[in-house]
Amino acid sequence: MSFSSPKVSRASNRPPVLTNPVRYPESAPAPVRSKRAWLLLILTLVLPGSAQIVAGNKRLGRLALRCTLVVWALVIAAVVLALVQRETLLNLFTNPVTSLMIIVVLAAVAVGWAFMFLNTLMIIRPTLLAPGMRGIVSAALVVLMVLTSGSLGYGAFLINSGRNAITDIFASGPDMAPVDGRYNFLVMGGDAGEDRSGRRPDSIVVVSVDAKTGASATISIPRNLQNAQFSPDSPLWRIYPDGYNCGDDCIINFLYTDVTNDHKDLYPNAQDPGAAAMMDAAGGILGLKIQGYVLVDMAGFSKLIDALGGVKINVGGWVPLTGNDIPGTDRHEPPTGWIAPGLQTLDGYHALWYARSRQWVLDYSRSQRQQCIQAAMLKQMDPATVLTKFNSIADAGAKVIESDIPAGQLGSFVSLALKAKNHPLARLTIGPPDFPETFSTYPDFNAVHKRVQELLNPAAVTPAAPAPKADDAGTSSEAAPPADAAPQAPAEQTPVPDTSGPPITEAYLQQLAIDGNDSMLLMLLANNGTCSPG
Repeated sequence: MSFSSPKVSRASNRPPVLTNPVRYPESAPAPVRSKRAWLLLILTLVLPGSAQIVAGNKRLGRLALRCTLVVWALVIAAVVLALVQRETLLNLFTNPVTSLMIIVVLAAVAVGWAFMFLNTLMIIRPTLLAPGMRGIVSAALVVLMVLTSGSLGYGAFLINSGRNAITDIFASGPDMAPVDGRYNFLVMGGDAGEDRSGRRPDSIVVVSVDAKTGASATISIPRNLQNAQFSPDSPLWRIYPDGYNCGDDCIINFLYTDVTNDHKDLYPNAQDPGAAAMMDAAGGILGLKIQGYVLVDMAGFSKLIDALGGVKINVGGWVPLTGNDIPGTDRHEPPTGWIAPGLQTLDGYHALWYARSRQWVLDYSRSQRQQCIQAAMLKQMDPATVLTKFNSIADAGAKVIESDIPAGQLGSFVSLALKAKNHPLARLTIGPPDFPETFSTYPDFNAVHKRVQELLNPAAVTPAAPAPKADDAGTSSEAAPPADAAPQAPAEQTPVPDTSGPPITEAYLQQLAIDGNDSMLLMLLANNGTCSPG
């Protein structure tokens, strides 16, 4: 017994044999260590904290795993909400308060995930790996950290950019309620150039959206429309009970400056009295209740187009880039360039000119081109474009857009905009081609109200009548139209330039401009309002 006792003592002092290669990799062969490293990386990728439970600090692993399960539950809830109640989810991301909470959560998850990857690397112990495998595993860990924590951090950055833009652009008031089942917004493009006493909205468009389906219509009001009407509940009724009717000095785009300079006390609670007055005028002209406005500074409009990467347009006819004014006259120097017909992607500078140019054409051609720009921008606002260019779009928008639309309701309107893509965009212009050229000077507002209601509430399409049957003699008997049937309007005709002369090229048009041949240019450019989104 005295001889065997020391042997037992020496055996008890030996370290235990560690046979679990996941937790104790020292005794495992090199291939097993490599498999262990990849297993721990995958566990941290899919279920952060699980690698620590099986091979590291179990307490840290359990805490991380609880957080992971909470995050997965939130992700699943968001997916379900996107499927059954998309507007609620969008409102969470656009509301300034909830979006800030989302940013904080994303940032915390990004930092926590990155920490768990670094802790996993410590558990892997790269020094135990074969020399060639050390670099591969370390590189894989860096890639996974970028894809996970980096993506979450970038997502938080984008949401923060959007949150800042929303705070800068939109109001914080109560939600808007639809009127007669529709939301009606006034969209204006305004200039405040050095030669002007104030901002004037040269582009005036009402966008009407069905509150359920998202079906939308745009109604363009020409800048030179006279005798704008106001409803009795408008503050301007006291000043202009018979309408804004002092002739050429009272075309509608002067109203913004008039109210801003002389009557802003009529709108004491409005952040922009001029815009509030324009809403009242547009509502009186069209017979609609305008609930909100969006004002785009046209001087910065080009930045927004550039942020989108340009806008694709099917240009219908040649459009001049108007030259400088000739002092003391109402004429201009020859154009500084031309926008050619055909499918083109216009940068911000040329898109702005495309929307503004009205030399040798009526204002109504410009209105048509502005509608094309709006439709093209809406078409290009697909998720991929918005995601990849979101920061630049949000930054440009915050600098050029002003609105009184409540920020808390943006999610609902974004949802409607997505629905709108499933419907054709209806259009009406309060001037040619929908009304006579003289209509802006002598408008018939009853006729306008009727056309607007027909646009927003089209008559149901009746099924086509069955084909007539042939009689015994081989002839067919045609049914007479109903006695009360409305006469069929002739198809709209697009002006077609006379191409019997020299080919229409930029050089030819420029020479006509230099020669002052306005009559020829009026004819050749008559179709430059015909266009469509690219």
